[in-house]
Amino acid sequence: MSRIGLKPIALPAGVTLELNGNVAIVKGSKGEVSVHIPADVSVEVADGVAHVKLNANENNMRQAQKDHGTTAANLTNAVKGVSEGWKKELEIAGTGYRASMKGDAVTMFLGYSHMVERKPIGKYTKITCKDETHITVEGCSKEDVGQTAASIYDAHRPDVYGNKGVHYVGQKMIKKVGKRAAGGKK
Repeated sequence: MSRIGLKPIALPAGVTLELNGNVAIVKGSKGEVSVHIPADVSVEVADGVAHVKLNANENNMRQAQKDHGTTAANLTNAVKGVSEGWKKELEIAGTGYRASMKGDAVTMFLGYSHMVERKPIGKYTKITCKDETHITVEGCSKEDVGQTAASIYDAHRPDVYGNKGVHYVGQKMIKKVGKRAAGGKK
């Protein structure tokens, strides 16, 4: 059995979990997240706590154990998302590289001949720019926040020789030495 799947999921005040067939809908102050529940797993809610249970037989026990932990982790992420929210921060480095908001989308100049535009993925995901070099992605779904941040990051990944491009705040940047400096004298 999964150790993660055995842990009870506490539902904070203001968070509700509704079961609708094989979908669990978690609602809170930040929004709403849907979590798919596989057939070999069930969810029970009682007294502000959710429990994930196995419904497997001998034939599909291995897959059921995997689904048990995954479902519990997804529900935990959904509960945290609708109560506290998820957040990813990105920075833009490079001469003349900048970002600005255009409606709900972010428009970036990253050294290409054109502007790059990225829109938020998901209904409750929001992109903001503190200034021209800092981008923040916030929302209640961990998956949607991560996908939106990844699409912004993929617009121009950091160059290893100059460290120019879009990177996550706190990401360790490795700068390679160019050919001329690495060659040495003979």
